[in-house]
Formats: sequence, C-alpha cells, structure tokens
Amino acid sequence: MDRLQCMRVFVKVAETASFAEAARQLHMSAPAVTRAVASLEEATGARLFVRSTRSVKLTPSGSRYADDCRRILGDIDEAEASAGGSHATASGILTITAPVLFGQIYVVPIMTEFLSQHPAVTGRALFFDRMVNLVEEGIDVAIRIGHLQDSDQQAVKVGSVRRVVCGAPGYFERHGEPTTPADLARHVTIVNTGSSAPLEWHFAPSHAPVKLHPRMYCNTVGASIAAAVTGWGLSRMLSYQVAEHLAAGRLKTVLEEYEEEPLPIHVVHVEGRHVSAKTRAFVDFVAQKIKALGL
Repeated sequence: MDRLQCMRVFVKVAETASFAEAARQLHMSAPAVTRAVASLEEATGARLFVRSTRSVKLTPSGSRYADDCRRILGDIDEAEASAGGSHATASGILTITAPVLFGQIYVVPIMTEFLSQHPAVTGRALFFDRMVNLVEEGIDVAIRIGHLQDSDQQAVKVGSVRRVVCGAPGYFERHGEPTTPADLARHVTIVNTGSSAPLEWHFAPSHAPVKLHPRMYCNTVGASIAAAVTGWGLSRMLSYQVAEHLAAGRLKTVLEEYEEEPLPIHVVHVEGRHVSAKTRAFVDFVAQKIKALGL
C-alpha cells in the first residue's frame, strides 16, 4: 500500500474513531487497515493512536499528523480536480461551519436548498460556538460573527447583529425596567458561561463596563434564553438568537440606546490558487441568502 493510500486510511480511522468502521467505509479488510496505520507509525516513528477494547483515540502526535495528512490529501485532490476540469462543476464534499444557533436557524435551510440545486455535492455541517481553524479542520466555508483578524482568508460581509439585553414582560412587571446600564446591578442576571467569577457587560464607549454578579450561569445559549423566557431574569444575547421570541412577545429588549456597535457577519473561505466550484458556488449562494434576511 503506497504512502498516500495509508494516509487516507489513517484519516478515515481518525474521523470514525474505529478501525472496523474505517474498514467498512473504505471497503477494506480490518487487517489491511491495521497494516496501513502500522506502516505510518513505523515511517514516522510515532504512535498515532491509543487503542483499547472500547475506543480508538489519536495521540497528540497523531492529531498533528492527521491535520498534516488532511492538508496534503486536500492539495492532491484539488490539483487532480483542477487538472480534470471538475473545478468548473460543483461536486464533492462541502464542509461548512457556523455558530450553533445561527447554523441551526439560518444555515441549515440555506445549505439544504443549495444541495438540492447541486446533486453532485454532499454537505457536511459543523456548528460550534468557538473559532475553528479552517485549514486544520478541513473546512471550506465559515460563517463568522464578530470582527475578523487579518489573515489569508477571503471574507464577504453579509450583515450584522446587535448585542441586546432582554427579559420577559412578566419580569419587567415585577421588577421594572433598567433605564441605564448601572441599573443592572439591582437586577437578576443570567449569563452564558461556565465561569463563577464576576462578569462585565460592555455598552457604548461613553459608559463604563457594568460588573455583574449573576444569579445563574448557563453553558449554552439556548439554556440562557429558556431561563429568560420564564421571566426569572435578564440575559444578554445576539439579536438573531432571540429574534423569534422578540417577535412573539415572549421577550423584550431594554437599554437599546446604550448598545455597542453591531457585530459584522462574514462569509469566509480560505483563498487558494484554485477555489473549487463547490466553494465558489456556495459562497455566492449563502452570501446572497443571508443578505436577503436583512440582518
């Protein structure tokens, strides 16, 4: 088995966390998969997996090598696609990433519509509330919310979102509405974090940050929203995250005149010498669709 094929086998084992499943998907025998990985471990002089009867996990060396293998194999696939002319037609696996709720609310419908129009493309959606490295994680397109750092990536601005303080009408009936950011000190607050340390909410530059002593910490945005909807306390969200609840009257925003500047939304992809047809087509498609939302 040649080195490149061994790399493909190794990456598949890493993705599935299973020698048996990798063998099944690659239509190979389990011993052949084991030999391929063993060949790479011998060539690199490093142990790539920690194996037990129940799990297969990458070692730190294996994780770095897997990233390198994905880049190498991606470059080869791109070169072959370019030479064969497939860059003219959208095809292959398209991997995208976005923040969790934004992905669920907006990107999934856009992606399914795109896939319906391009039957030769298979979609792979990875939604995280963290920054991901597009190259290392093999991602074609990312939807990013916030100010971008300088990089070698291409970005198209498609909208913006606000940070809003919100609560249920029932909460305001019982506790009144804050009229300035400083008033938040006497209100019950809910924050999106696992930290137990006091937090600060920042507002327009003319106002000092407000130090909070939250009564509730949630590790997901959805949980914080659910708590706010019950009328228990106030939370701070991105406007798109609570748009449905605001429209339905379940939540209401306050302190709008003190909000920070809106955060931009960008569609981002890695600029290479040859941008594949699937990436180029999806970037144009998703940018048009998100702009049409009027965010």
